Amino acid sequence: MSQSTKLLEPYKLGPLTLPNRLVMAPLTRNRAVPPGMVPSPLAVDYYGQRASAGLLITEASQVSQQGQGYQDTPGIYSKEQVEGWRKVTDRVHERGGRIFIQLWHVGRISHTSLQPNGGAPVAPSAIRAKGKTFVNGTFADVSEPRALELSEIPGIIEDFKRGTANALAAGFDGVEIHGANGYLLDQFARDGTNKRTDAYGGGIENRAKLMLDVSKAVAIEAGADRTGIRISPVTPANDITDSNPQALFDYTVDQLSALKLTYLHVVEGATGGPRDIAPFDYASLRKRFKQAYVANNGYDFALAEKVLEAGAADLIAFGKPFISNPDLVERLKAGAPLNEWDKATFYGGGAKGYTDYPTLKAAEAAE
Repeated sequence: MSQSTKLLEPYKLGPLTLPNRLVMAPLTRNRAVPPGMVPSPLAVDYYGQRASAGLLITEASQVSQQGQGYQDTPGIYSKEQVEGWRKVTDRVHERGGRIFIQLWHVGRISHTSLQPNGGAPVAPSAIRAKGKTFVNGTFADVSEPRALELSEIPGIIEDFKRGTANALAAGFDGVEIHGANGYLLDQFARDGTNKRTDAYGGGIENRAKLMLDVSKAVAIEAGADRTGIRISPVTPANDITDSNPQALFDYTVDQLSALKLTYLHVVEGATGGPRDIAPFDYASLRKRFKQAYVANNGYDFALAEKVLEAGAADLIAFGKPFISNPDLVERLKAGAPLNEWDKATFYGGGAKGYTDYPTLKAAEAAE
């Protein structure tokens, strides 16, 4: 690992000045406190420890109970959740950090045991995903979904809008819309999951409509300069497919750019997997989107530096390295080795593998 230059440069993101170009990617950790799905006191420590990142993006947080798909993920729809998140943002701000929350609706990637009154999860069309979710301490097949009625869609948009208002009340510096990884907005966008024949189905413009309607509503609530969005054009995550992702995302990104959202966060390749899983021209998205481009997936410092130097991205999101290195920025500055992550503690549990990874200073003091 070499000393970096570009990664450590400040960057102006809307009203925020980021001290460096490292973004902590949203990372699901399944440690919210049931039954209210409130961020735990450990989450306050976890995000506070990582406040030296240019920007922190929280784990995905459901905008309604219906939007939950996994055990112990936090929400942003109740008063108690807002109060829990306020403790997180206060700690991050005390430490000089900046933090956005990721707003989430999982759509069909859920289980009846998590849904209001044990109902079916919702989706653009009643097509069950091949895959599992984590509920009641075990992995279970996702449940059969039902297709959303046209009359229900304004309520989904309203949930994202309310989640945004709650996020601002909780002290977040902005919000990221989760439009990636085979969750609800992505399900609407793709022809593999959306077989509707109404205003939200059919051609690309109609399938992209929910993602764009949500983006408009959120940007009005938060301000476009405090609103980002995450997409994953070719990921196969959660059994998602599309016959022509390049045309779909070229169109969608043109519209998102017109809304002047502050950043476009792109998972390049398979989420958490190969970067080259399918051909896709990311440079086309970079060219179309006039605000900040955040590149994500499998980046090490050398690749990040190369991409920044080439002007192919403005910011680089790191996931697993931030899990195991609360002081990732300081380690980069010092050219120091990184802690290895423990995959067994990624999801669920307590402090182990969450808030107990040592900083460089702590490791040196222990020697």
